[in-house]
Order: sequence, then structure tokens, then C-alpha cells
Amino acid sequence: MSKPFASSNDTIVQTTRVVELAPNAYGYLSDFDPNTGFIVGPTSVLAIDCRATPKAARAMLTDIRRVTDKPVKTIFLTHYHAVRVLGAAGVDQADTIISSRATLDLVRERGAQDYESEARRMPRLFDGIAEIAGLTYPTQTFERECTLWFGEQEVQLLHLGSGHSKGDSVVWLPAERVLFAGDLVEATCALYCGDAHLQAWSHTLDALKALKPRIIVPGRGAAAIGEAACEAAIESTRGFVNDLLGGVAEAMQLGMSDLKAIFDHTYAKMTPKYGKWPIYEHCIPFNVARAYDELTGIEHPQIWTAERDMAMWAKLQG
Repeated sequence: MSKPFASSNDTIVQTTRVVELAPNAYGYLSDFDPNTGFIVGPTSVLAIDCRATPKAARAMLTDIRRVTDKPVKTIFLTHYHAVRVLGAAGVDQADTIISSRATLDLVRERGAQDYESEARRMPRLFDGIAEIAGLTYPTQTFERECTLWFGEQEVQLLHLGSGHSKGDSVVWLPAERVLFAGDLVEATCALYCGDAHLQAWSHTLDALKALKPRIIVPGRGAAAIGEAACEAAIESTRGFVNDLLGGVAEAMQLGMSDLKAIFDHTYAKMTPKYGKWPIYEHCIPFNVARAYDELTGIEHPQIWTAERDMAMWAKLQG
């Protein structure tokens, strides 16, 4: 029997919570929907990602206003996926949207296709989709590093390498040692790797680990609190990536060339360890497809379209 497509049968609305991580630094966290966050400055607020739709972004703004009445003037995009960025129009006082240059490249290359693809995969998160007028483009980009000052608080925006996507960037508060990692780090939630650079991801995790964070806000799930928990979250992410690559590589070494056979082999290897992690069933077909592509020499991830999604799902999960 075919499994429900991606997260199409996920109808349980999650409660999102504002969690104070350090003075003026807050996570906006749920059980396993995409996390965001915000930094409160002397006169304005920096939002870290802005959710899937203007409706969802306005709900976030309502909760931010319970902390501060200062306007959200700046949005930082940790990377490009529609579920994280298309809510920008709902942040009506924002006049600056910042991302890495590589993230802008992805918006230009595959923004429209990703929008349609993700909306079909995760319909619950795209409640209010009719309000989305178009793609979200940054108004300011950086290559590797950008430093903002909110009064005396230093906020570093760092593109330390590829991983979950080509453009992944993080927010690092060096004095407080708080890291908003986007989807580069997950603790006990399955990674989505459909647009990943898997072999590069481990090197990027090394760079994150070298920061010695005290608190990490991962892409989904609870914040990691304490140095040991932060290191465990980074290594858990590395383990998932390595197990994915290892399962696909092993299948290929055994002579498998059909993607369905490679998927079945990798699924059997990974499911005992990760099968109960949130969104695992959604992600694993896309993950195996990307790992196979990368290991056969396709360096730049193929663009996922709604049509490609459905064809792949029917082949692997049908």
C-alpha cells in the first residue's frame, strides 16, 4: 500500500512557544515544525526566518509583541526553502531582508519550483497560501560573514559552508554563545537532504562545532542547552548524514543501480535507528534520491518540482 505523500496527512497543529535563550535573544520553537527566532535591539527587532505564509508570520509577530513593541525591521533568511521564507510579506514593517549570496542564487534558480513543491508536501504549514504574492528575495546579501550591532550586542551572520543547502547560514551571538543553526543542525528530528551537499555537510558541522556554542536552536525541535547537548546535536546530525551516505554507498557497492532497490536497502538500514524521528517518512525518499545523485557525480542538486516529487514518491514509496 502506498504511503501518504510527504506530510500531506499531517493535520495536527503544533503550539509554538517563545523561549528566552539569553538577554534579548529568543527562540520561536515548536515540537517539530520549522523553528524561527528573534533578537531584540534598542529600537528594532531582527527576525530569524519568517515562516511559510504571511498568515503564519503574523502569528509570529503577535507573539513577538508579547515580548516587545519594537518593530521587526530586519529579516534574516538562514537558507532558501519556501516553508521558511514566504511569510515575509506578513512582516509589514520589515525594510531589510538579508541572506547569503548563495541563498539568493537558489531563489533565482529554483524559487518558483520549490514553492509549488513544498506547498504540496506540507499543506498544513501553508495555511493562508492565497496571500503569498510572490517569492521572497533578499535586499542585502553577503558572501561569508556579516556583522550587525544591536546596541552593544554583536550579531554575526555566518555562511560557513554548504550542508542542508548551498546557501545555509547561521546567526551567532559570540558573547552569549547562542547559535541559531537553521536546518544545518537537528537533534532528534529527521534531516531533509533533498537539496543537500552531503559530503560537504560534515565540514560545515566542524565549523559550527569550533564555535563552541552553549545553546543551539536547531531547525526543528527543542533548543540544545549546554555544551554537551550542543555537541550531541551536532554529532547526531553528522551521524544521520553519514548513515544516509553509507547506506546508499553500500547498496551501490553491492551492485544495485535501480533507485528503488537502493532505497529499500538504505531504508532497512536506517529505519531501526531513525524511524520514529519526526518527518522521517516524509524525508527519506528525497534523501536517498539526493545521496544517490551525489555519489554518482551530480554535484549540484537537481531541482525538485511537484511533478518530480510525485514520480519519485510513486517509485519509492508506492
